[in-house]
Amino acid sequence: MTDAPRHRVVIIGGGFGGLYTAKALGGAAVDVTLIDKRNFHLFQPLLYQVATGGLSAGDISSPIRAILSRYRNVKVLMDEVITIDPQAKRVTLQNGELEYDTLIVATGVSHHYFGNDDWAAIAPGLKTVEDALEMRRRIFLAFEAAEKETDPEKRRAWLTFVVVGGGPTGVELAGALAELAYSTLKSDFRSINTSEARILLLEGMDRVLPPYPPDLSAAAADSLERLGVTVQTKTLVTKIADDVVTTKQGDAIEEIPARTILWAAGVKASAMGKVLADRAQAELDRVGRVMVAPDLSLPTHPDIFVVGDLAHYAHQGDKPLPGVAPVAMQQGSYVAKLIKARLAGKSIDPFRYRDYGSLAVIGRNAAVVDLKALRLTGLPAWLIWVFIHIYFLIEFDNKLLVMIQWGINYFTRKRGARLITGEEGDPAIAAAALPQKEMANV
Repeated sequence: MTDAPRHRVVIIGGGFGGLYTAKALGGAAVDVTLIDKRNFHLFQPLLYQVATGGLSAGDISSPIRAILSRYRNVKVLMDEVITIDPQAKRVTLQNGELEYDTLIVATGVSHHYFGNDDWAAIAPGLKTVEDALEMRRRIFLAFEAAEKETDPEKRRAWLTFVVVGGGPTGVELAGALAELAYSTLKSDFRSINTSEARILLLEGMDRVLPPYPPDLSAAAADSLERLGVTVQTKTLVTKIADDVVTTKQGDAIEEIPARTILWAAGVKASAMGKVLADRAQAELDRVGRVMVAPDLSLPTHPDIFVVGDLAHYAHQGDKPLPGVAPVAMQQGSYVAKLIKARLAGKSIDPFRYRDYGSLAVIGRNAAVVDLKALRLTGLPAWLIWVFIHIYFLIEFDNKLLVMIQWGINYFTRKRGARLITGEEGDPAIAAAALPQKEMANV
């Protein structure tokens, strides 16, 4: 008598949702295959520090195989999913096919330019390692180009940095840019005074950090202003072209000459959302996220689950859960628990997100933390932010590297990853710095 075949779980995506699902299923009586286009897991909350030279890409990246190597029932494939066949329970990859009993989709989101996709080449977003390195390249090349520019107006444009979007990413990016310009680089140049750099944070709503309590939003705005950031709320970007950002604030139109524009204003679902809509009759929201049942499955296919940023979970409160790492982590762990329960002939309660609070860093000794029962700003909030981010880094060596690097940066006020790397796409800055090859540990 032969043993019955083991339950096959296929996970698409190695971000927080997919990785936490795979870890929670490690050692279970199922066969797990995790598929990702990359061979590494990226700790996205710290990408802005790579973009501003505070950390190297390898400090916040961990090889997926190394993370899951101790789980003998988990297999990792570096590949890309093309489509799925829910009836045949089959996933088509660029290099072959896989059959599944349970499918988990955790492919996340990308940048959303609200119908202005041509802005992507001018104003990069921040979702991948490549995005962060491109931002870093543009930021540091701007200072190099300003150092050589003799025309005051052109130099002013090189020293103007516009961050579009006042959510956590935009706030953290603007604060890091201010520290870079007004502290880290102030003694490094001879022809320019980097403290003359202009950093603008543009937000369409009436305050930065809109999901946070109003008092913490106000505290964040005050901290940014003290750092030297110009915060403009109720400001919409209407055009980006020819190194000019056109904004509308009420009836007032302003044109801002700026050579470095960074996007942190919105997200749209990955292409897998449309695949699920076309192939599995999934319902999508306006940005392409998948509407899921209370147990995170598709209402049309209970053997397909969606977790993380791609999931629109509207069964808790009056709005969907936010696209943050803790949501993805908890959803991944929940789906793993549900799969085990189903195989044991049991059921569990619908998913419930436990919200422990929100936090965002503005700069040195400045952060805002909303722990529900406790709201903090300043140094105490900053220390909580530091320890929480180190705690949630995936591998011990990453925790150690980041802790050491942050310690050095704190006491020296220097940033050690200020390499200018990548392709030189803008001929105006091609001569600003010699290209170098980055040895990123990814």
